[in-house]
Amino acid sequence: MDEMLVSAQSEVMTVLTSPRPVAKTGSARHGIAFWLIAAVFVVSLAFSTVPAPLYPLYQRQDGFSSFTVTIVFAVYAVGVIISLLLAGHVSDWAGRRRILLPALSLEIVAAVLFLAWPALPGLILARFLTGLGVGMITATATAYLLELHTAHRPAAGRTRFEIVSAAANLGGLGAGTLVAGALAQFAPAPLRTPYVVFLILLALSVVAVAAVPETVTAPAVRPAYRPQRIRVAGGDRIAYLVAAAGAFTAFAVFGLFTSLAPGFVAGSLHHPGRLLAGTTSFLVFAAGAATQSASGRLTPRQRFLTGLLAQAAGLLVVAAATQVTSLGLFLAGGALAGAGAGILFKSGVGVVAAAAAAHERGETLAGLFLIAYLGLVGPVLGLGIATRYVPATTALLWFTGFLLALLAGIAVLDRFRRS
Repeated sequence: MDEMLVSAQSEVMTVLTSPRPVAKTGSARHGIAFWLIAAVFVVSLAFSTVPAPLYPLYQRQDGFSSFTVTIVFAVYAVGVIISLLLAGHVSDWAGRRRILLPALSLEIVAAVLFLAWPALPGLILARFLTGLGVGMITATATAYLLELHTAHRPAAGRTRFEIVSAAANLGGLGAGTLVAGALAQFAPAPLRTPYVVFLILLALSVVAVAAVPETVTAPAVRPAYRPQRIRVAGGDRIAYLVAAAGAFTAFAVFGLFTSLAPGFVAGSLHHPGRLLAGTTSFLVFAAGAATQSASGRLTPRQRFLTGLLAQAAGLLVVAAATQVTSLGLFLAGGALAGAGAGILFKSGVGVVAAAAAAHERGETLAGLFLIAYLGLVGPVLGLGIATRYVPATTALLWFTGFLLALLAGIAVLDRFRRS
C-alpha cells in the first residue's frame, strides 16, 4: 500500500531529491500549499484502502472466495509496481503537478468504476488503476512536501516535513479503512457511499493541486525517458539482503490486514461489523505510523532490532488469536505487528540509502521498493490459495509461521554479517 509508504519515505526522498530552488522562499503561499498537498496525499492514499472493509460485503453479495479477494488485492500491488517503474521518477524533471494531476485522474476513474461496474472485472480494473495512481503519487507527493517545506521555511530543519509525510502516508492508508468502514456501517448503500464521498474528495484534490505553486523548474533540454532502473549497489550485499527481506515481511503484514483480515474477523471470529472491519486495518497502519515517528531518536541498530522483535511478537499474538478465536487478541497482535513492520521498513530504507553511492541511490532504493511490493503480493496470494484447501484459521497460522521463519532468518543473517 504501496508499497505502503511511511516516514521512511521522507528518508528516501531526502536522499533521492535535489529539488531546484523555487523562485520565492519563505512565502505564506508555500506554507498553505504544503498543507494542501499533505491533505491531497492523505485523500489519495486513503482512497486506495477504501475497499478493505468492504471485501466481506462483496463476498456475501457476489459469492467471492477469499482467493478472489487476494486476486483483486494483488492487482492493485501490480499496478503500483508498474507505475513506480515507469513513472515514479518522471516528476523530477516534468514537474510535480504534471504528475499529480493525471495520477489523481486515474483514481477518479477508478472511483467511477467502483460505482458503475461493481462486478468482478470492474473491481479488478478499478484496483489496477488505483495502483497506477498511487505509484505515481507516493514519491511525487513526498518530494513535493519536502520542496514546499523548504520553500516556506528555508532556515528550518526537516522535522515538520518528516512528521507530516509519515502521518499522511500510513495515516492516510489507515484513515481510508476507518472512514469506509464507518460509512458502510452507518450510511445507506454501503458499497456506493464510500466511493461517492471519496470521489468528491478526489475532485477537490485536483482543484487543490491546480492551485498550488510548482517547485520544479523544467530543464532546458528534457532528458530522454527511460524506465526506472533497478540496482543492488553498495559493498555490503548482506546488509542489503537483510534490509530487503525486512521490507518484504513488513509489506506482507500490511497486505494481510488490507486484504483477508477483515473477512477473517467477520467469518472465523464471528464479528461482521463493517466499522470493525475498517478499524482492524486502521489499527495496523496507525501503529506503524506512530512508531515510525517515535523511533526517530533510536540508533539504526536499535531501530532494526525493535522492529524485528515487535513484528515477531505481534505475529505470535495473531497466531494465538486464530487458535482461541479471540478478537481482542487478534487486534492487539495486528497493532503490535504493524508497529514492528513500520519501524523495520524505515530501518531498511535508512540502511540502503546510507550504503548506496549518491548516483546509485534511486536505482538501489527502487530495487528495495520492488522487493517490498513483492511481499505485498506473494505471501497474501499464497494465503488466498491456501484458503481454498484448508480452513482460514489454518491458512493464517501457516502465513504467520512463514513470516516468523523469515524474520528468524533475517536475524541470523544479520548476526552473521556482524560476526
